[in-house]
Amino acid sequence: MSLFRTKSIEHSLADADEPGRTLKRTLTTWDLMIMGIAVAVGAGIFSVGANAAANYAGPAVIVSFILAAVTCGLAVMCYAEFATAIPVTGSAYVFTYATMGELLAWIIGWNLILELLMAASVIAKYWGVYLSNFLQAVHIDVPANVSVLGLTVYWGPLVVVAAFTVVLVLGTKLSARINNVFTMIKIGIVLFVIVVGFFYVRAANYAPFVPPSQPAQVTDHSWSTQPFLSFLTGASPALYGFTGIISGAALVFFAFIGFDVVATSAEEVKNPARTLPRGIFAGLGVVTILYILVTLAVTGMVSYKGLAAEKDPSLATAFHLVGADWAVVIISLGSLIGLTTVIMVLLMGLARVSMAMSRDGLLPRALSRTSDKHATPARTQILCGALVAVLAGFTPVELLGEMINIGTLSAFVMVSVGILVLRHKRPDLKPSFRVPLGPVLPVLSAVLCIYLMFNLATMTWVFFAGWLVLGLIFYFSYGHRNSRLGREVESGVAETAPALR
Repeated sequence: MSLFRTKSIEHSLADADEPGRTLKRTLTTWDLMIMGIAVAVGAGIFSVGANAAANYAGPAVIVSFILAAVTCGLAVMCYAEFATAIPVTGSAYVFTYATMGELLAWIIGWNLILELLMAASVIAKYWGVYLSNFLQAVHIDVPANVSVLGLTVYWGPLVVVAAFTVVLVLGTKLSARINNVFTMIKIGIVLFVIVVGFFYVRAANYAPFVPPSQPAQVTDHSWSTQPFLSFLTGASPALYGFTGIISGAALVFFAFIGFDVVATSAEEVKNPARTLPRGIFAGLGVVTILYILVTLAVTGMVSYKGLAAEKDPSLATAFHLVGADWAVVIISLGSLIGLTTVIMVLLMGLARVSMAMSRDGLLPRALSRTSDKHATPARTQILCGALVAVLAGFTPVELLGEMINIGTLSAFVMVSVGILVLRHKRPDLKPSFRVPLGPVLPVLSAVLCIYLMFNLATMTWVFFAGWLVLGLIFYFSYGHRNSRLGREVESGVAETAPALR
């Protein structure tokens, strides 16, 4: 069926060399590792762990982080095998196109756009808020938003998105250098905060490690905020206990988004067969250690009950509760710098996924053109920057934060399943990295990702369904009719995935 026509690996590699639509290979293992750290270690390291501890898992949020890290690690293994076999831009979209067909590839590409667009917009919005908080901490009172003709405008996101859009247009290597500097600074701040935090740790705060399960407060909106699995099974909303650990893992999975963005840069990596696996796994390892150390510090400094009593619990809350208010300025600076690099990497990933889809004709082909001087998709990068700036600067986009997680997890599921399909249909391929234990780990990765998806809020699934419907409308009204592969097959120029039949 034409909806499930697949694009051969050879075809994808050939398209990557199409004149006027190529990217330069300039990134090293170090660049990839720092890119992974940059996109994962954002302001979330100062807030998401404290929030999950306070409202979901208590001190056992450490287990939530480990579960999320293991899930991400399994998926990243699948990404690494795919990326070394098909080292082109596009990440999960390209991998799915090569294994399970155009329709599913479109859905995954559409979900990646959702993930990256929402993540960049939400984080840009918070960047403006953190900038205002930092300025207030140093006694400079500048509001996060201003009113223009009756319209509330968040000026911070407009500034940071515009700045990094220009940097990304000027070249990937330049972006990587700036990213490396900012990331090393924020790692230093995180380590400083961890060391200081451990001086305030009291062992009593870790007990009970797994707080007993208790019913969640029931409101008129409880159905929308409870885990989708609980909604389907009719279970009553609950906090803490085993359910809390799993819900916490689904929440803190946000901390590990972005490693698919690293895989998206495969076409810009020197010697991808060696560089990609090393860079991805090194980045994931550093990120996991940092998050666990921060979580140990925050849950040991104060009781999870003390955190739960606060409106928006964060690492800064923990320092405030122990009387170390001086640390708030450092944490605010760390959050600000942390978000800065995240925005840049997400903007790059959004443009690369869009470029890959436009190469195939599923999005307008003009979006895949690269500039002659810098070899970057300048048109697409500017368009992506404009969309992110509008969403972050003029809308309450932060309300859709969980859409980031569900978009990422859906892509992880398809990549995990796709590895099994690729191995079955292309046993001749010998990628430099293969997921160990045969089909066991890819299957486990898919199962864990699906399980975490079903533990996201019910309303997130409602919005996700709406996004999918919108994507299918676009595909059948534009993408399916303009698909380059479809036209080549119909004209007899190419067969449907000759290498994957």
